[in-house]
Amino acid sequence: MGKFKLTVIIAIFAVMLVACSSNETGKTENNGQVNDSTEASTVEITDIHGTVTVPVNPKNVISLDSRTFETLADWGIELVAAPKDVMPADSPYVTNDSVKNIGNHREPNLEILAAADPELVIVGQRFAGFYDEIKKLVPNAAVIDLNFDVSEEADAPGENLVNGFKDATISLGQIFDKNEEAKQLVADFDKAIEAAKSAYNGTDTVMSVIVSSGNIGFSAPHSGRVWGPMYEIFGWAPALEVGNASSDHQGDEVSVEAIAQSNPDWLFVLDRDAAVSSTTDAVPAQDVIDNSPALQNTTAVSKGQIVYAPNDTYTNESIQTYIELFGNLTNSLAK
Repeated sequence: MGKFKLTVIIAIFAVMLVACSSNETGKTENNGQVNDSTEASTVEITDIHGTVTVPVNPKNVISLDSRTFETLADWGIELVAAPKDVMPADSPYVTNDSVKNIGNHREPNLEILAAADPELVIVGQRFAGFYDEIKKLVPNAAVIDLNFDVSEEADAPGENLVNGFKDATISLGQIFDKNEEAKQLVADFDKAIEAAKSAYNGTDTVMSVIVSSGNIGFSAPHSGRVWGPMYEIFGWAPALEVGNASSDHQGDEVSVEAIAQSNPDWLFVLDRDAAVSSTTDAVPAQDVIDNSPALQNTTAVSKGQIVYAPNDTYTNESIQTYIELFGNLTNSLAK
C-alpha cells in the first residue's frame, strides 16, 4: 500500500473518531437523526434585585419565603433548613427533623445557612430585610428574592399580587425542572380568580378583618398582605374606609362597634392565631365572631355571609392557599 493511500485512510479514520466523539458528548443518533440531549445546567431568574444565575435542580436548598413552602413540598423538593417557627405545624418540613430550624424572622439563626453550604437560598416576605446579610454568609450560593409588593404604597397591590405569584411560580418551575406543574398552578390560579370575580355581584359591601388573641382588627381595603389587594382584584365595595390605615398583621385598631355600624353585607375573616404553630390556646376566629354582640345584627352575620380564609393562611401564603381561598369566596358569593 502506498504512502498516499495510507495517509488518506488514516485521515478518514480520524474524522470518524472526531464525529463519533462529538456525537457522544453533545448529541445522540436515533434512526439516522441527531437529537440534542444536552440539558441546561443553569437558568437565569429575574427577582426584585435583578438577574441571578441559578443551578437547575440545586443541592442543599434553603427557603425562607412563606409563599414557596407548599409549592416546594408538593413538588417533593427537599430543604436542608427552613424557619420552622413561622411555618404551619403540619408542614412536612416542620415535621422532618433532618430540616434544620432557622427560627423566626425576629431572631433568626442565620449561621445555619453558612453551615449548610447551600446552592440556593430563597429569600422573601419576612426575611427580605436579611437579603444582604445572607448573601455575605453564603457567597457561593445563588440567592433569589421572589418577594412582591402588595402594600398600600404600591401602585397596584392587586396586580402585583397576581403577577407576583405567577412569576414566582414559573421561576420555581424553571429552577426545579417542574415547568408543567408550574404552568398548571398558574392556570388554576387564573381560573380561580375569574370564578371569584364572576361570583361577586359588584354592589354588596365587604368588611375584612383579622382575628388575633381574641380581638377583631380592621383589615383595610388595599392594605395588608391578604385581604387588602383583593379589593382591587375583584372590585369589592368596601363597607368602611379609614385614613392612615396600616398593614399591621393584627389589623388596625378600629372599634368593633365601628365595624358593626358599617353594616357589611359580607365579612371576610383571617384567623391569625390558627396559623401560628406555637399558639395552642387561641380562641378560634369563628368563636370570636359568633360571640361578638356588636356584630350579631349586621347583614353579614345575620345572613351567615362570612368567609374564613384557610387556617394556615398567615404562615402559608402559597399560590395553593390563594387558589383555595378564591374557591371559598366563589362558593359563598355564588349562593
